[in-house]
Amino acid sequence: MTCAARKILIIGGGFSGMSAAIELCKQGVAVDLVEIDPGWRSYGAGISLGGATFRAFRQLGILDEFMRQGHAADGLEILRPDGAPIGMLPTPRIAGADVPGGGAIMRPVLARILADATRASGASVRLGCTFTAIEQDAEGVEVSFTDGSRGRYDLVIGADGLYSKVREGVFPAAPKPRYSGQAVWRAVLPRPAEVTTAMMWMGPKVKPGVNPVSATEMYMFITEHRPVNERVDPQDFPRLMSALLEGFSAPLLRAIRESLDERSQIVFRPLEGLLMPQPWHHGRVVLIGDTVHATTPHLASGACIGIEDAVVLAEELGRGGHVEEALQAFQRRRWERCRMVVENSARLGEIEMAGGDKEEHARIMRASMMALAAPV
Repeated sequence: MTCAARKILIIGGGFSGMSAAIELCKQGVAVDLVEIDPGWRSYGAGISLGGATFRAFRQLGILDEFMRQGHAADGLEILRPDGAPIGMLPTPRIAGADVPGGGAIMRPVLARILADATRASGASVRLGCTFTAIEQDAEGVEVSFTDGSRGRYDLVIGADGLYSKVREGVFPAAPKPRYSGQAVWRAVLPRPAEVTTAMMWMGPKVKPGVNPVSATEMYMFITEHRPVNERVDPQDFPRLMSALLEGFSAPLLRAIRESLDERSQIVFRPLEGLLMPQPWHHGRVVLIGDTVHATTPHLASGACIGIEDAVVLAEELGRGGHVEEALQAFQRRRWERCRMVVENSARLGEIEMAGGDKEEHARIMRASMMALAAPV
């Protein structure tokens, strides 16, 4: 069957944009991908991933490479502040009986895996380049670029992230990112032998966790209630992150606290969210990933739903027919799942900040995990 669009431009070379390029090239589509960063860099420490993400990796063809360079394991170990075990939260093997239900990897490592796969797919990649103008007519889209060139496309995919210029230009009335009241701290640390899967310590307000990202490293994550979104001096990162662990007597956390310093690759990020109302397309321009549904990390599913967007969009375009029909079908398949992740993640954050109902927190987690396990 002939794809509904034969020449497609992807604006943004993040996880969702690269995934779209990979899947569309499988269908013989001529894909141009432009990325404003000339170094095609990805910032951050580790990223936790679930079984639904591994299912998407298998579709993309990068699961084996992830398993070589990242880490996968079953279950989330829950502990008290003193290190006494509470229980093990199961993580279903959604990607298949041979693939553990969760894992993690360094974010720049995953970006390199996807970048290599994008180049191998046959997509044309231009770095240090983005658009200056998008002009549509009934049959296609004329795009002007910062390098002075122009191109005509059957479809343009906006995948340029939370602060999307495509969204701003094509959907001027779209909502803006909203600060959640929480921030997340992440650090990269040597991995002790006893850390074999994700672990989380349940303090009254602060809930630190660690997750292996390779055979030798793990990353720590801590969410913190910060009512005001203000700049934090990087020189203060080790001291402030260490202070968050003050109330924990677990031996592993004490050792981590003592080791935090300027070598720990600490990353601090205020948590913002966005859910753009339908429609996610206007004419022959469609938005995917964080551009339309940026989520906080409480369900470890932000990357997952962005990559799924790419897979589903390619599937619907591959059915043939008209571009408009494909974009409507894409939105029907994606809206409820993405809405669930964004809104449930935000609610989990609200409960944590308020020290709220732990039963509600557990119910939301269970329902969300079941929904994510369902077919895409």
